Amino acid sequence: MKWMAVAKRIFTCCRAKCSGVTVAHIGVTSGVCLICAFALQACDSESPAENRTAVQEGGRELQHFIQSIRTNLVFVQGGEFLMGDYGAKYGPEKLRYDSDNDSKPLHKVELTSYSIGKFKVTNSEYQFYLRRNRLKLRVHENDWDGEVAAMDTASDTPAHVDWYDAEKYCGWLAAISDLPFALPTEAQWEYAARSRGQFLMVATDDGSYKAESLGKRTRVYSPRGINISTNGDREAFGKAMAWKTDTLSPLPVDMFPPNPLGLYSMSDNGYEWVKDWYDPAYYQDSPVKDPQGPVNPVHQDKFGRYTKVLRGQSHADPYWGGGVNVYRSTEDPYSRFGKKGWVSVRSNTVRCVVNSAANLGAASPVK
Repeated sequence: MKWMAVAKRIFTCCRAKCSGVTVAHIGVTSGVCLICAFALQACDSESPAENRTAVQEGGRELQHFIQSIRTNLVFVQGGEFLMGDYGAKYGPEKLRYDSDNDSKPLHKVELTSYSIGKFKVTNSEYQFYLRRNRLKLRVHENDWDGEVAAMDTASDTPAHVDWYDAEKYCGWLAAISDLPFALPTEAQWEYAARSRGQFLMVATDDGSYKAESLGKRTRVYSPRGINISTNGDREAFGKAMAWKTDTLSPLPVDMFPPNPLGLYSMSDNGYEWVKDWYDPAYYQDSPVKDPQGPVNPVHQDKFGRYTKVLRGQSHADPYWGGGVNVYRSTEDPYSRFGKKGWVSVRSNTVRCVVNSAANLGAASPVK
């Protein structure tokens, strides 16, 4: 067709011009070349030197990003521990920490050494990944007044993602760093949260909850946390950020002290995705050495969707508990809710591991 011939001539002209061939050497009309000139405006607007500078700056930016990720890794010396709800046998009160049966029985696990992110992945880090890959930030469904989207504006609060987003991000880290980044297994997560499997109830600096007395509550002030967040902390931060999220506000990833291993906010400030498919009976037959979770999907929610494991807690509170290190949560990996499948990732976060037994430079403070 005639229009196809014209298009071919335009393409030939453009290709020649970008490769440095003089347009006069090509048998095309001046009208075609005029169209070509407009099409090649971006090609001509930057000199080769400017292009090289942009590439170099992009490379330096990426290397700086990789270095910052490596700097925030904590080495976890492998070993054996008892995974699951140990409260009835080893807790000081000799009571179960979890009323659900899926955290039982207590069972032996042996892990190979690895490294894990000191912090949850932040908005700043995740949005850098999106920009580098020309991806768009997740659109939050059912977010009529934009309150959920507003949470993405703080650079140092956790990025909210579904399981597939989380897996892709950790996989991208592996690709750009040549290190075996991945989502943590459920066993790796619990071992790290309990500071190499110690009998610590929550992933705070000393395994306990500490907060101001409830007696300090007034009409305008809610008590604040000391080593873990409270509703008062979230409410105050949301107000300072001019958000409408109130007590559901995310907090900076380093707002409270780390656990003895050096990891921050593993018991609050957002559930964390792990690699494993969820199986409520998995602990009954879990392998001892480096368990990976079920090979195939096992458990369906009431809407027939297979689910993955989440660990930690979205909004812990020292006055009622929550965020205990042995508690297992479960959710559709696409973060769909209800019969209609509304998508909401407002409480789901991620941190990555490096599956290498080598200490990559960040020594664990726990012996």
